Amino acid sequence: MTKLTGDIMAFDLKCYLAEQKAVVDEALDRYLPPISGLESKVVEAARYSLFAGGKRIRPILCMAAHDAVSGSSDALLPVACALEMIHTYSLIHDDLPAMDDDNYRRGKPTNHKVFGEGVAILAGDLLLTYAFELMASAAPSVENPTMLLNVMRIIAEAAGFRGMIGGQMIDLECENRKVDLSTVEEMHRKKTGALLTASVKVGALLGGADGDELKRFEDYGYHFGLAFQITDDLLDIVGNFKEMGKKPGSDLEKNKMTYPALLGVDGSREAAEMHVKKAVEAISPYGDTAEPLKAIAEYLLQRRG
Repeated sequence: MTKLTGDIMAFDLKCYLAEQKAVVDEALDRYLPPISGLESKVVEAARYSLFAGGKRIRPILCMAAHDAVSGSSDALLPVACALEMIHTYSLIHDDLPAMDDDNYRRGKPTNHKVFGEGVAILAGDLLLTYAFELMASAAPSVENPTMLLNVMRIIAEAAGFRGMIGGQMIDLECENRKVDLSTVEEMHRKKTGALLTASVKVGALLGGADGDELKRFEDYGYHFGLAFQITDDLLDIVGNFKEMGKKPGSDLEKNKMTYPALLGVDGSREAAEMHVKKAVEAISPYGDTAEPLKAIAEYLLQRRG
């Protein structure tokens, strides 16, 4: 997780992400139902997208926030994996012809291109509903089931009409229309940022954070989410298929309102840098225990996919 450079112990982000991703991947494979029975095709479709090469940013953020406050919750891994299931469901539905109509995701054909639209819809539904079943199943192993209920509520709100679904609705409404920066920010805060913020917040909550301490992680997630989406918007302009795993330029083709469309490339980069700086400042009191969160935020400014 770290590497020695001279007399200084430096954090190795690449190693950390690989280690944490392996933990999440093993748990996802163990938690998700096997491919069997008359319903096997929908399980196969869910597994196809879940294991199509995702970076596991949301569960890793959840785990990193939990570790930053030195937590030890038995519900951490089920909650972290549930976040990835919810994220993957949203991608499956987002790629559908009625939504963004994308043919590729992470360099592979999208779910509906492989299994058909009906199965893709059901696969997304499976992942969303199973995510909450998985979290609820952790209740017997936690000391405070009421706190776990609060975690589930936070995640449900982030995934629902006040968060991700609401942001997607704003996105659909804004196509082929000119909107101001505050509308674009509200859209991205909900569509992308809400689940990222929830990932950090519930990780810290499971670790024992509350009050002002929890607010610091919420602030980190808010600024991280906006920086993440701004850099994503930039990649749609300057990225390439090999690194992104999907065709660049789709936002422009669909006349979507993005940060570069309103601020330009340079202005968008400045906005991303500002949000990364604020995210890092929010968790600075935690020092070395928050180094993974700091490094992941700063990496956004160099991401290529």
